[in-house]
Formats: sequence, structure tokens, C-alpha cells
Amino acid sequence: MGRTVTVATCALNQWALDFDGNLERILKSIEIAKSKGARYRLGPELEICGYGCSDHYYESDTLLHSFQVLAKLLESPATQDMICDVGMPVMHRNVRYNCRVLFLNKQVEEYYLPRMIQQITNQESVPFGDAVLATLDTCIGSEMCEELWTPTSPHIEMGIDGVEIFTNSSASHHVLRKANTRVELVNSAMAKNGGIYILANQKGCDGDRLYYDGCAMISVNGDTVAQGLQFSLDDVEVLVATVDLEDVRSYRAEISSRNLVASKVTPYHRIKVKFALSSVDDIGTPTSEPFQWRYHSPEEEISHDSFTSSLGPACWLWDYLRRSKQGGFFLPLSGGVDSSSAACIVYSMCVQVCDAVQNGNQKVLDDVHKIINDEAYTPTDPRELCGRLLTTCYMASENSSQDTRERAKSLAEELGCYHININIDGAVKAIWGIFKSAMGRLPQYQVHGGSSRENLALQNVQARLRMVLAYLFAQLCLWTRGMPGGLLVLGSANVDESLWGYFTKYDCSSADLNPIGGISKTDLRSFIQYCIESFHLKSLRSIISAPPTAELEPLTEGQIAQTDEADMGMTYAELSIYGKLRKIAKAGPYSMFCKLLTMWKLMCSPREVASKVQHFFRMYSVNRHKMTTLTPSYHAADYSPDDNRFDLRPFLYNSAWSWQFRCIDEQVSKLESKEGNPTPEDVA
Repeated sequence: MGRTVTVATCALNQWALDFDGNLERILKSIEIAKSKGARYRLGPELEICGYGCSDHYYESDTLLHSFQVLAKLLESPATQDMICDVGMPVMHRNVRYNCRVLFLNKQVEEYYLPRMIQQITNQESVPFGDAVLATLDTCIGSEMCEELWTPTSPHIEMGIDGVEIFTNSSASHHVLRKANTRVELVNSAMAKNGGIYILANQKGCDGDRLYYDGCAMISVNGDTVAQGLQFSLDDVEVLVATVDLEDVRSYRAEISSRNLVASKVTPYHRIKVKFALSSVDDIGTPTSEPFQWRYHSPEEEISHDSFTSSLGPACWLWDYLRRSKQGGFFLPLSGGVDSSSAACIVYSMCVQVCDAVQNGNQKVLDDVHKIINDEAYTPTDPRELCGRLLTTCYMASENSSQDTRERAKSLAEELGCYHININIDGAVKAIWGIFKSAMGRLPQYQVHGGSSRENLALQNVQARLRMVLAYLFAQLCLWTRGMPGGLLVLGSANVDESLWGYFTKYDCSSADLNPIGGISKTDLRSFIQYCIESFHLKSLRSIISAPPTAELEPLTEGQIAQTDEADMGMTYAELSIYGKLRKIAKAGPYSMFCKLLTMWKLMCSPREVASKVQHFFRMYSVNRHKMTTLTPSYHAADYSPDDNRFDLRPFLYNSAWSWQFRCIDEQVSKLESKEGNPTPEDVA
């Protein structure tokens, strides 16, 4: 029997999603190990796909391409006659595991209380773990936030075990259209199992990109009997409902299948409490009646609703403003949809503040006094308040049109904000003067014979100077008007532009915060239409009808020649689709191509779909580094590319996507070959 073994381990410089390069490095390590006599080779974690995949780990493409690489390894002569141990993701029974692939194959516990608590409760220890509370008249079980959203929520087993009241202490943040899902989850759970569900939720901005949107509720047997506001400036909101326990018992008695399952359930540990929620003599006590939950449209979630006084980004801005102790906002206003939307959100905030003060909210009034630095001031007119809190600035250059200047001015007048017009050409020329004195040459726009690199540099200088000037004016504007404090700079890049990277790093997209950074261009256009109808802002009509433009290239006979969609090589509508498929559907290039083949079969050929998908992923990966400096944005879209929290992916890609694009191209060739040589079944 032998006593010695030779084994090998390695450190590989793998790259997330670089399947070609990763395969090459794995094979080389195996060859070296074998040449040194090793009979076992160990590689790094997730070496096939790369460890830094982050959210790409959840994509079906990552699984597919990992297995394709594994197939190449199995076929290679280099892997013969030794045990190879490689790392890759594997899905088993619909669960993804971080695996090693080798080839040549709950209860109740005791918790001891701190002494300071023992002295108060006279208890040494308390039960710890999963349990339910049994009072003299009912049984209560608890869920925590996301447990409501899981396929096997605790309320299922609890309900079968006789729990009648379920509580959920949640911190569920706002996303457009998410409240609908949350309410439906609660009501459908109680409709299926019977019971009383009490959901509490956080509200407001607690210091980051999220806004917690309230929506506290009480449901009985699937019917809502109490509904809280989705948005409000009230720091405290209490919902009260009276419910009948017998309604739950009668409801459950009719579900015969539930009764059968209940006889076999594993019982929860019950903590008995000598206390009743009901009184002995409660006959005649009226109970809360069910009603239909009133949902908001996405436009209302973004803005102000006169019926419920609810807002989304506007409430987030108010919380940020009062907690940062600044004097208001500064917004570069270009006359386009994005910056106009940001301005309208601030105006919506002013509407909400005036409503709250009119309704007697002293806390809001106190906050206004601190921000405005005027204890005698009481806001009654949103336009007048907007003039105190919002400063807008149109930063013109030789490439700016008179149309956008007038649109910005007209909107500022309608909103009542303090508006400034400046021209940045002097600063731009000074920058290029410095460059020429050092380098001896000046770049030219592409329309004047310059290269694309020159063209981009000329645009970027304008964009970045606007950021510098925005912070200068934000810092000193109030000072020049004899007022204390500074202003928060607002950015206005939408979620689609961030996804593509269609903005200049450290331009006006770089700000203190961005109220529209999680909102799509499509939703913003709907929001602008909503503002036209709700706030009667006539100037928005010309803004919404104008083509989106950066206005960074020379005008043609005084008219705009540059448009966003032409620059990007895709429409905003297409960008939204790419964003949802990439993030929500977890689609890599190949899966996105497959899905769009069906979605766009009446509009595009397979080769056109392939070209669009490859162009998107090429631009997305080339510009992904910009996400590292993305301004903190209000989170409203599930496909936000913000890499701080919501989209954990690399910011340095192999933008060739060689393996992935090759898979797409091969599929296109097969489809085109099939079209040229149809089978009898195709003809029939």
C-alpha cells in the first residue's frame, strides 16, 4: 500500500464572466500540475465563471456557460488520469449552489437575560426560537418582513396549527407598483388560510436611497379592514380596527382540506399568557367593515395625489432636506424632461408641505422655520415656498438652443422657483486655452472634421464645467441673497441613461442626490403628463413634445442636431426592456437574445435582434465603471443599475463578451440556415 500522494492547488487570476480566459487559465494550471506529477488538482472558488459575478450569479446564462466550459474541460486530454476539482455554480432542485465539481464524483432554546433586564422582569431566562403566543382567547404568531414574501411563509404552518392573528413588523421600501404586490400577498394569504393579518411598516427616508412607504394595514379573511397612507409627512400614523375572532373560526370551518391537514400538523411551541385581547361583555360592539384598497398609479406614486396627499420621491426629498439641515435645492434646469421632472418633484414636495401645515402639522412647520431661518413664516402657497426652497439655473453654451432656454424659463416661472440664466462659454474657452498652451493643439467637433475622441472630449468639458458651477452656485447662492446656509445639488439622470452609461462621469449627473435616478424615461414622461393635468403647468407641453437632447454638439442653423436616442443607438423604450431583462429576469446576453427573438419577432430579424443585444451589452459593460460614482438616487425601479446596493456586478468587464456573443452568432446562423432551407413541417 502506497504512503505518499502528490496533490496540487493553485491561485488563478480569473475574471468574472470571461469564460474564454478562465478556461485557458484552468487548463494551463492542470497541465502544470500534471507535469509535476500531481494526481489531484484543486482550483479556486467559482473559477469557471469567476468569483466576482455578484448578481450575475443568479443568471441562467452563467449556469449555461459554466457547463459549456466544464464540457471543454472534460473533453481535454490534459484532464485525463488525475482528479480535477473545479468550482462553478450548479442548480439542483431549483436552488443555485456554489459547488465543487470533481471528475475522474429548528426548536425552542433557552436565552439568558442580561442582569439589567432580570432586575426589571424578575426572570432569569426566557424561551428563544420559533414559538406562538397563546392568550386566554386567541393565538398570535409573528412573521418578520420578508417572510411574508417567501414561498413557505411561517403563517402557513402557524395558521394550520390554530394561530388566528398574524403580525408582521416590516421595513419594506418603496418601488413603483410594489404596494399592490404587498397588499395582495397579505390578503391572499388570509383568504387561503383564514385569519387576521396585522402589518406595520416603516415610513420615510432613514438615511439612504430607500424610502419606506408606510401602507400599514389590517386584513381579515382576505379583506382589508384598515389601510394606512402610502406616503405622508406625518411622523406617526396609527391604524385601529375591531375584528371578530368568530369570523375567523367560521371561515376556517368551511375549508375542509385545511381541517384534514391541521390534524397532522407539527405543533408550534405555545407560550401561554394569562391575558385576553377581548372583554367578557362585548356583544353589540361594531366591527370594522371591509373595503377595497385604493391603489395609486405610478404617476401618483412619483408625484402628488390630491385625494390622499401622497408622494414618493417628494417625501424622500423632504426628509433628506430637513435632516441634512440645508437651505434648499439647486437644480441645473436644461428644459428637458429629466431636469423638468426633478423640478416638478420639488414643487410636489412644496404642495405636500403646505397641505401638512394647513392641516395643523406643527412638526412640519417647525422644520420649515429651521430650513427658511424665519420663525414668523407660514407657508400657504406652494409657488411661494418653491421660490424659497428651489433655485434653478439654465447653463447655456454656444450649443444651446433658444427653445430649451425658453422652456426652462417658462417652467421656472410657473413653479415659482428662483431662476438664474448663465453662459458657460467663457469657462469652456478658458479650459481649452490651458489645454492648447500645454499641448499645442485644439480638438474639433466631428461635424467640423474631428475624430469621435475629439468630439467626446469637447462635450465632456462642457458637461463637467456645469457640475463645477452647480456646486459653486449651490454653495454661495443664498449668501448673495443675504440668506444663511447652502443648497443641496440635485442630479437628473434617469435610470435608463444610467443603465447605458449615457452621461459624462462627474457632470451634472454628479450631485448630492437624484430624485429621478430610479425612474425610467417612460415613467417620467407619464409623470410629466400627470403634472400637466394635475398642476396645470402649460410649459410642460412643449417640454414633453421635444426630442431629448444633451445639446453638447454644434447647432445646425440654430436648430438642435444632436438627440439622445441617436447618440445611444437605441430608444428609451428599448432601454427599459433591456434593463428589466438584464436585472429582473436575470438574463445575460444569450438569454436576452432568446427572449427578444420572441418579443420582437414581428419587428426584427434574428440578426437585427442579435445586433441590438450585442450593442446594448457592449455599451453597458464599457460604461459600467460610471456606476461607482453614481449619485445617490431615489430607488423606484427594480432594474436600477446602482451598484451600491441594488445591482452587485463588476465595473470592469471584458466588453468583447467573446463566448456569449459567439453563442448568439451561432444561433443566428442556425436560424438563417433554417429560413433558407425550410423543413416540410415549416412549409406545412
